[in-house]
Amino acid sequence: MYQFPLMDECLDQKMKYKKFALTLTLTLSTISLALPTMSCAAENTWPDHQVTLVVGYAAGGTTDIIARLMAKTLTAATGQPFVVENRSGANSNIGAENVKRARADGYTYFVGSTANAINHSLYKNLNYNIYSDFESVALLGTVPNLLVVNPKLPVKTVQEYIDFAKQNPGKLSCASSGTGSGIHMSCELFKLKTGTNILHVPFRGSGPADAAVIGNQVDSIFDNLPSILGQVKAGSLRALGITTLQRSPSVPNVPTLDEAGVKGFSVQSWFGLFAPKNTDPQIVQKINALLNQSFKTKEMIASYSSLGIVVPSEKNTPRDFNEFVKGEVDRWATVVKEANLPPL
Repeated sequence: MYQFPLMDECLDQKMKYKKFALTLTLTLSTISLALPTMSCAAENTWPDHQVTLVVGYAAGGTTDIIARLMAKTLTAATGQPFVVENRSGANSNIGAENVKRARADGYTYFVGSTANAINHSLYKNLNYNIYSDFESVALLGTVPNLLVVNPKLPVKTVQEYIDFAKQNPGKLSCASSGTGSGIHMSCELFKLKTGTNILHVPFRGSGPADAAVIGNQVDSIFDNLPSILGQVKAGSLRALGITTLQRSPSVPNVPTLDEAGVKGFSVQSWFGLFAPKNTDPQIVQKINALLNQSFKTKEMIASYSSLGIVVPSEKNTPRDFNEFVKGEVDRWATVVKEANLPPL
């Protein structure tokens, strides 16, 4: 019987196509099944060498103190060294930009703070967005700020400080860890609420700023409680008021600014961990879990309490922290606008 060659060729081509399609389907299925395994492998092997926590300020300030506490805790939890690297300058922007450019491999992190939310409104050529150019990992803690003065300044209460500022407009000085820092903005908010003219003197970190107040080169500072608690207890600095609406157990005799007459004054500084964008989400979740576990230990609770640091709440997932940071950016944008601060 005569066979039609064209028909045979068509059947042969159809069979080849079916085999190819089946092979392709099986291959893609294998790849899709392998992807979660690859991510889990990254999580299970991380970390297998040193991890760096970048701090945007000089050593000695609260950001540095918290970073070193976290480094110690994570080193113990993972068996790998976590080290702190200080890259100070431009109100921590140098450190943030350094981490933004780092490899997203889970081995470099940025320890950010309130300042990084403020910078969005203050720096006209900012090279990063703190909540979209990074992976938000976890809130590390919050602290009140403390208004302190050099003991030689002839004021002992918040009201006397206000009166002195009004009697000496532009002469009373206030140090900060950098223009746009939470410490600086506490002073700006105070000026807005009290109608005072106080000279701002920025430094590259709260360590040098505190030293200037202790040395009587600058009159005062609204510094984070952990940075100056020791100096207050030693009598090197005089505490006038605390910036939160509740008193701190660390300095129970120091009134809140609200109590002292600056009604509604409420500021707390926060600190958090950020990873470069596109860091493996499994690694981000793992370090978030390690941190949240550590916040429940007696050792960490005791360390935080002794320094006046408030432990983060139970609701501290990466998503929770990212939403918190967005809210802080909006909040401080209002203060920057009302204070009429010139862009940097």
